[in-house]
Amino acid sequence: MNHVLQLGILACVMLALMTAGWVWQRRHRNAGIVDVLWAAGLGMSALWMAATGSGGWLPRLLVATLGAAWSVRLALHLWQRVRDEEEDGRYRYLRSHWKGHQGKFLAFFLAQAALVLLFSLPFMAVAENPTQTLNGWAVLGVIVWVGSVAGEAIADGQLARYRRQPESRTRTYRGGLWHYSRHPNYFFEWLHWFSYVALAVGSPLAWLAWLGPVVMLGFLRWLSGIPFTEAQALRSRGEDYRDYQRSTPMLFPWFPKPVKDSHEHDAR
Repeated sequence: MNHVLQLGILACVMLALMTAGWVWQRRHRNAGIVDVLWAAGLGMSALWMAATGSGGWLPRLLVATLGAAWSVRLALHLWQRVRDEEEDGRYRYLRSHWKGHQGKFLAFFLAQAALVLLFSLPFMAVAENPTQTLNGWAVLGVIVWVGSVAGEAIADGQLARYRRQPESRTRTYRGGLWHYSRHPNYFFEWLHWFSYVALAVGSPLAWLAWLGPVVMLGFLRWLSGIPFTEAQALRSRGEDYRDYQRSTPMLFPWFPKPVKDSHEHDAR
């Protein structure tokens, strides 16, 4: 299928899906649904690119399987938070900052639809790979995918268990993987996109696969990920989170450094 048509159909589906999500958040006053739909939309895009791509059967099968499995895990994890918890503090802040302006929320939801199109390009690159046999790059891609998705799931699970404790509102979790990075879930999410870089080796569109890790790093590090998350953490946990910032690496895991007069406790 023509690539413009591929993206055009996906765009129509995502615009409809995100508009429905915007209607849902108006009714439930919880904009966190946008994250669920973003993750689910990317799984749909992986399946769509695999089904309509012109590459070999193996890379198309791999991108469909891995993209959909990653999407299902993340979407279900995010949905559980939306279903069981109040609106995420980042979105409560936007609701207050925008004074509940629904036009701005609609624009925000539609922007996420555009991001799904952007992050579908690595899937397109893999789906155009003509490789017909399992090779070293495909094996490497699967290994990177398994390790990164497992790491992200572990980090998400550790934080989810802590968030159910009362002290989580005012104290910072520093256990498990969060002892070595302030955002291990983001780190493994970024790492996961390299699996499609490996799977796309040999594709005429292989360069598109690099958009995954490059653009994701930009969003996580400087745009919508870490800056928003840490601003909310500082609003809710104050000096306790500043101690965490001083001692623990931001994104790439490493051993924490001792901080003079920092509070020594295991909490987030």
